[in-house]
Amino acid sequence: MSSSDVTSLPLSQVEREPTDSWLDIERLLDLFPGAFYICDHEGRIVRYNQGAADLWGRRPRLNDPSERFGGAVRLYRPDGSLLPHGQHPMAETLRTGAPVRNAEIVIERPDRTRILALVNINPLFNAAGAITGAINCFRDITEHRQQQEQVYNEALRSHELLSLLPAAIYMTDAQGRITFYNEAAANLWGCRPELGKSEFCGSWKLFWPDGTPLPHDECPMAMALKEKRPIRGLDAVAERPDGTRVPFLPYPTPLFDASGHLVGAVNVLVDMTERLHAEEAARRLALIVESSDDAIISTDLDGIVTSWNGGAERLYGYTAAEAIGRPVMILIPDDRPDEEPSILERIRRGERVDHYETVRRCKDGRLVDVSLTVSPIHDGAGRIIGASKIARNITDRRQAEEQQALLLREMNHRIKNLFALAIGIVSLSGRAAGAETVTDAIRERLAALARAHELTLHAAAGDGMRSTTLRALIEAILEPYREASAPGRLALDGTDLPIGGPALTGIALLMHEFATNAAKYGALSSPTGRVTIRWALDGDRVTILWREHGGPPIQHPPAEEGFGSSLARSTVRQLGGALAREWSREGLVMRLSIPAERLGA
Repeated sequence: MSSSDVTSLPLSQVEREPTDSWLDIERLLDLFPGAFYICDHEGRIVRYNQGAADLWGRRPRLNDPSERFGGAVRLYRPDGSLLPHGQHPMAETLRTGAPVRNAEIVIERPDRTRILALVNINPLFNAAGAITGAINCFRDITEHRQQQEQVYNEALRSHELLSLLPAAIYMTDAQGRITFYNEAAANLWGCRPELGKSEFCGSWKLFWPDGTPLPHDECPMAMALKEKRPIRGLDAVAERPDGTRVPFLPYPTPLFDASGHLVGAVNVLVDMTERLHAEEAARRLALIVESSDDAIISTDLDGIVTSWNGGAERLYGYTAAEAIGRPVMILIPDDRPDEEPSILERIRRGERVDHYETVRRCKDGRLVDVSLTVSPIHDGAGRIIGASKIARNITDRRQAEEQQALLLREMNHRIKNLFALAIGIVSLSGRAAGAETVTDAIRERLAALARAHELTLHAAAGDGMRSTTLRALIEAILEPYREASAPGRLALDGTDLPIGGPALTGIALLMHEFATNAAKYGALSSPTGRVTIRWALDGDRVTILWREHGGPPIQHPPAEEGFGSSLARSTVRQLGGALAREWSREGLVMRLSIPAERLGA
């Protein structure tokens, strides 16, 4: 070591030649991992070690007045502003005698690179208490600060991410003080707790699911911090300041640092309101299904029974244990092997089968008439996974229909006999009286009435003529009122629209009622009266216009509604139509409008 290299000599011996013992101390100080240097009372550097030279990036001259307070080329404050050497923390200590602890400065090296240094400075005093200098121990914390910033930025990004999550999340420190919560948590609580002060949970009040008050310091989050373990499976209810209550499921989890010390906890709150409502709705639906008199079952797409309610047990005789897991074909009669595969194929296409009337076989072999409605069952992704079937026993209805048809046929037979008897009596009486011309006219009227009666009766009975045209129906109803001597008495004009099903009976009854009233009180009661009937398809509706002319003058509408008018109104309602009447002095005008789809042909 040369006589000019005195970076490791004691301050009192800077001007003296070092001894071998001091040389050993010098070497030890250079091996010291930290950086330090010593200044005299005027700030001149009198000693520094290799660590200081490395951080400065240069070796300053000792005792040089231009190298005062530190060996850096330039100094900056942490905010990037220039720090004059005269304001160096070393200068402050030499001036005041006060130590400096953990001050941060930025050192710029000759190559213009910069490092962030943490400095700690202690003053040196002589025996008289006067400041003789100061020693500065400093170290490079650039990488440490970068790591801190990275951790901070990651935490910031994590908080930003947590703030955007739809789940309610909040965090506390080890004492339970809330340090963070996201917007979803604030919405669940209905308030915003004060960070650093509110403890364990941000809700205004807490309750157990049975309504018992739950103190905040006994809530699941408090338990997780106290027991230092995650808490699972405890439901709770948060009451908002407006009095509404939110059932939730908490998932508090304690957080530990690298040393295993508890540093806080994080809690995820799952709002159970919709789930509880869904469960309640499911329970109600299950009760409705189970208590229904209709047979309600479900199958997978292979026709295997997956559910079976009490109505199905009562209708078919199989218990749920006997039916579930078996093919639904156990209910299909042997003469209908293709029916179930056809229904399942429609279900796979997403179609619905409405009010399909068929026959099913019970456990004891009996056959029952059922009205079947089948709908697709979808999973959460919208995929069709099975079929829901509702079967209603219509055996009694079928029997009643058959009995009704039998009675109608019997009535038809008797009425036809009465018409035949009346026609026979008229014929015999007319020949005896020598009034064959009048007799023939009466006989033709009676025959026309018999044909009109048979047409409407067959339609009501559901057999015989199932469909016809609107013109043919109106002509048949009005045929008894035609007169050969007055061909213009009845005028019909309209498109030949097909008609069948319930509409056939309904319109036949209406036309018969209109014609009967016209013969009693209206245009057909007068020798000069006439009736015009026009009909047309107007968009999706059919309009029938009935207009009377030349009948007795109408003074005013009827004072009260008779049975015929009440029957007509009920029939129009069943057809889904509308009937308007205009009582003018010249004659009655009626406009009947019904949906075209209800013609039923």
